[in-house]
Amino acid sequence: MKITRAVVPSLFTVLNMFCGFFSIIHSSKSQYETAAWLIILGAIFDAFDGIMARITKSSSKFGVEFDSLSDLITFGAAPSFLVYNIYFNSLEGLGILISSMLLIFGGIRLARFNVQLVGFDKDYFKGLPIPAQAIMISTFVLSYYTEIGGIIGWKATALFVLVVSLSLLMVSNFKYDTLPKFTRRNIKEQPIKFAVFVAASAVVAVTGGRAIFPLFLLYTLSGVIRYVISSSKKILHIHKKSEESEAENSGIDI
Repeated sequence: MKITRAVVPSLFTVLNMFCGFFSIIHSSKSQYETAAWLIILGAIFDAFDGIMARITKSSSKFGVEFDSLSDLITFGAAPSFLVYNIYFNSLEGLGILISSMLLIFGGIRLARFNVQLVGFDKDYFKGLPIPAQAIMISTFVLSYYTEIGGIIGWKATALFVLVVSLSLLMVSNFKYDTLPKFTRRNIKEQPIKFAVFVAASAVVAVTGGRAIFPLFLLYTLSGVIRYVISSSKKILHIHKKSEESEAENSGIDI
């Protein structure tokens, strides 16, 4: 069998998929912290498969489809199973429906991404990327779950809101930035994005990973904030055009 360059990124995709499967196993054994870390590790492998595909110039439709199948397991099924076991199983049928939203809406998001993909490089994502959602869930568990108290009180409410909000954001039309590409050309074209990424990475390293949840929360909110700003500008532009039109019709200079 001929070994091609496409094998390299596919190996990272396989590792990503394995992390998702292994996370589910640990969730079934109530080893929730390990399950959460495996999802985060899967996200790292997911980032590297894209990087390696660009380095080896082996991006392909097969790679896109394989990556999406892997993502659905690691960032859809594994987080859904994690939140179900950690809290939502106490809500019986409603808990099943709520926890399944991460898997179902994640699947819709991935399918939409695949059919709308033009080329292999993109400047932004339409809807919250499914790995970002999974990292948000995982870091929430790592930050607030305790073996003695579990997820109770305000933590349970926060998890409920988080699951529903992240699910809906994945299928929204909000724009989210992609990871910066570490090339001389892209650093010159997008210095702010590169600087923010480096600064965020430094903060994560200094805090020993504790800053991951708040940083991804900011990233999640960035799509909503961008939409509000963009919509406000459009409304102001339309209002200004309307005033100019009315002024022209009435013969008044403004």
